[in-house]
Amino acid sequence: MASIAGLGLTEVGKVFGKTSFELAAEAVSLAAADAGLATTDIDGLLINPALAQPSLDLTLARRLGLRDLRVLTQLTAFGASAGLMVAQAAQAVDSGAARAVACVFADTPRSESSSGADAYKAMSLQARGVRSAETAAGLTSTTHRYALAADRYMSTFGVTHDELGAVAVSQRRWAELNPVATMRTPLTLADYHASRWVVEPLHLLDCCLVSNGGAAVIVTTTERARDLRQPPVKIRGWGQGHPAAPFRADSTFGLTTGAKASGRAALSMAGMGIDDIQLREIYDCYTYTVLVTLEDYGFCGPGEAGALAASGALGPGGVLPTNTGGGQLSSFYLWGMTPLHEAVMQVRGQAGERQVLDHDTAMVSGNGGVLEHHSTLVLTSEAAA
Repeated sequence: MASIAGLGLTEVGKVFGKTSFELAAEAVSLAAADAGLATTDIDGLLINPALAQPSLDLTLARRLGLRDLRVLTQLTAFGASAGLMVAQAAQAVDSGAARAVACVFADTPRSESSSGADAYKAMSLQARGVRSAETAAGLTSTTHRYALAADRYMSTFGVTHDELGAVAVSQRRWAELNPVATMRTPLTLADYHASRWVVEPLHLLDCCLVSNGGAAVIVTTTERARDLRQPPVKIRGWGQGHPAAPFRADSTFGLTTGAKASGRAALSMAGMGIDDIQLREIYDCYTYTVLVTLEDYGFCGPGEAGALAASGALGPGGVLPTNTGGGQLSSFYLWGMTPLHEAVMQVRGQAGERQVLDHDTAMVSGNGGVLEHHSTLVLTSEAAA
């Protein structure tokens, strides 16, 4: 079995003056040092290029001084990429194709002269071919499309803005306990409602941050990880789902996601049930995606996650601790590396003030595109039954 043995995170947020290559190299070096390995011990490198230009590519290996690698590739399923990288790394070390594989993401969408919103406006999602009608209708960004998904979900199940806001509020409470979180100022439901509309029904505080930074993990065999510096975080299961539901009335777009298929696959591989999961680190590009993913994984029924959020179940002291570092809404946004980083910290028992008491099993989700790609990881400590 494979385990995550090293974890690296650069400074995140408004970090200027460094390229994505420099941040990625720093993250890999930090992850290797965290594991007690030299960078030259790495014989596999998986790279997740982001959207900002210039994005990472295979030349990162040369820049890191890595030669004679046994595994090297770059891959992307957008926000689902971190889970895919860890799964591929686990397969590589389990098969003997490599001994220590680094998985890395870094991005620099922000600049000193523009806001986070400006960074993503420059990468507007323009449909092509017959779908160009969507662009003509005004769907010129990812947020426009997620707004459609959220609106359908809310109107179908009667989910309210108070319930979306409860997600933002609970995650801010976690972020208050996280020293690396970008947003640590207390947040109330009134603050949430007062935030401006981005695309109705999504307020500003329904939307994730835009961050510069880099993150990496080192994957090796559990046997080898036991001899390294950190407690092994076992990679017990993984799965993928790529529904790519069309924008049609007869589709399930907005109501279900690839979390259903990928979650089932990951739990089956792990030999576990949903009730065995103690921590949920959910990809939260929007408050809505937290709710629909929890439902698709089976933590509650369709349309029921909003009431759970409103009850306080997801926040500190709640019965379903979720996005315990603040997530992408309040901590930082490094695609699928954000939930993965927090899961590793929690399973190790190294999360400080925000540490959850029962932390031996964690489910980590990644969501890419507009609900088009999904990855799931099940991670456990050595103490997990």
